[in-house]
Amino acid sequence: MTSRLHRRLTLANSVTGAVMVALDGTLLIVARPALQRDLHATFAQAQWTSTGYLIAVASLLVFAGRLGDRHGHQRVFAVGILGFGAASAGIAFASGIGWVIGLRVVQGVFGALLQPATLGMLRAAYPADRLGMPIALRTSAIGLAAAAGPVVGGALVTALGWRAVFFLNVVPALVMGVLALAVRGPARSSAASAGLDVPGACLLAVALVSLVHTLVGIPQTGWTAASTLGLIVVMAAGAAFVRHERRTANPLLPSDVVGSATVHAALGILVAASAAMLGSLFVASYYLQEVLGLDPLQSSLRALPVAMMMVLGAPVTAVLLRRQGARRTTLAGTLTQTAGVLLLSRLDETSTTVPIGIGFLLLGAGFAMVMVTATAVLVQHAPAESAGVTGGLQQTAMNVGPTLGVAATTLLMARTSGVVMGPPLTALAAVSALGVLLAPRLPGASGSAARVRQGAVNKRGADTGS
Repeated sequence: MTSRLHRRLTLANSVTGAVMVALDGTLLIVARPALQRDLHATFAQAQWTSTGYLIAVASLLVFAGRLGDRHGHQRVFAVGILGFGAASAGIAFASGIGWVIGLRVVQGVFGALLQPATLGMLRAAYPADRLGMPIALRTSAIGLAAAAGPVVGGALVTALGWRAVFFLNVVPALVMGVLALAVRGPARSSAASAGLDVPGACLLAVALVSLVHTLVGIPQTGWTAASTLGLIVVMAAGAAFVRHERRTANPLLPSDVVGSATVHAALGILVAASAAMLGSLFVASYYLQEVLGLDPLQSSLRALPVAMMMVLGAPVTAVLLRRQGARRTTLAGTLTQTAGVLLLSRLDETSTTVPIGIGFLLLGAGFAMVMVTATAVLVQHAPAESAGVTGGLQQTAMNVGPTLGVAATTLLMARTSGVVMGPPLTALAAVSALGVLLAPRLPGASGSAARVRQGAVNKRGADTGS
C-alpha cells in the first residue's frame, strides 16, 4: 500500500472513530426518555447509562493510549471500534435497564481504547509539520456529528424507537475495524518493549473515577459530604500516583511528556476551553427553554451556530496555525470564545435572535480554534513512541473539562432564583480567559516555521534514501 493511500485510510479511520463517539453521546440524549419509558426505569437508572460510560472512558484513556504505544495504534483502534460496535448492538437487544447500564460501561471501555488511537494513528502516519489539517478535519467531523446527532436521533426514535440509534454504529464499526486489521500499520516503536505500569494505571483510574463521579453527582444533589469525600479520594489517589510514577522504572506517563511545560499548557487550555464551552451550553439550554419558552428542537436550532462554526472554523484554524503559530492562534481563539461567553452572559428575556446567534457563533469559532491548536501542539510535540499516551491525556482533558464546567455552573445557578445568565457565565468567561495566561508557553510562529522546514528536510532525505 502506498504511503498516500495509507494516510487517507488512517484519516478515514480517525474521523470515523471520533464521529462515532461524538454521535453516540448526542443520540443517547435524545433516546434516553423513550428508553426510560420502554424499560420502566427510574430517572437515576436512565442517568447511569451516561454516567457509567463516562466513568469507564475517563478512567482508562491514558492506559489505553499506552497500550497503543506498545502494541500499535491500528491494532488497538481495531479492537476498540469493533468492541464499541458490538456493545452498541448488545444495547439494542437489551431486555432491561441493568443490561443497558452494564453494556454502556463495556462500551466505555472499548471507547477508551478507540479514542487515543484516533490521534496516535495520525501521529504515526503524518509528519509532525502536516498534522494540522488532519486534526482540523477530525474536529470538523466532530462538530458535524454534534449538529446532526439530535436531528438523526429524533428521526430514528420517532420512526423506529430508541433501539434504532444503537444499531446506527454497528456497520461503520465493523467496516472500519476490519480495514484497520487488514492494513499493516507502521512498525512499532521502542515503547513496545517497555513494561506496562499497571499499578500506576490503577491509581490514576481511582483518581479519575472519583473525580468524574463527584463532578457528575453535583448537578443532581449539589455539594454534599459525599462530594467532599470524593475529592479527598481524588487527592489521596493522585498523590499516590505521583509518588509511584517518580519511583517506577517504566512510568505510565513518560518523563518527556509529563515534564514538558508545553504539554502542561496545552492540556490546561483544553480543560479551560471545554469547561467554558459545555458549561455555557448547559446554562444556555436552560435560558432558551425556561426564559424564552422554546422547545428542545427550537433550542437546538438556536445553538446550531456553535456546531456550524466548529465545522467551518477548524480547517481555517489549520491554515492560521501554520502561518501564525500556536501561540497567536490560541490567543485569538481564547479571546473569541471569551467574548462569546460574555455576550451570552448579557442575555435576558428581551434578547432577540441576533445577539443570541452572535454569542453562539463566537463561542463555536473560538472553541474550534483552541481545540484544533492545542490538540495539534500536543500531538506534534509528543515523541512518536508516546503519541498514544499523549492522545489519552488530550481525551481525558476533553472529558474532565466539560464535566467540571457543568458542575461549576450548577453550583452557581443554585445560588440564584430562576435562570440568571450573568453570574455563571461571567465565571465561565474567567475560566476561558485562563488560556491567555497559558498561550505564551505554546510555540510561536518561528517555532512552527522551523518544524515545517525540518519536515521538508526529513522528507527530502527520505526521498533521497528511497
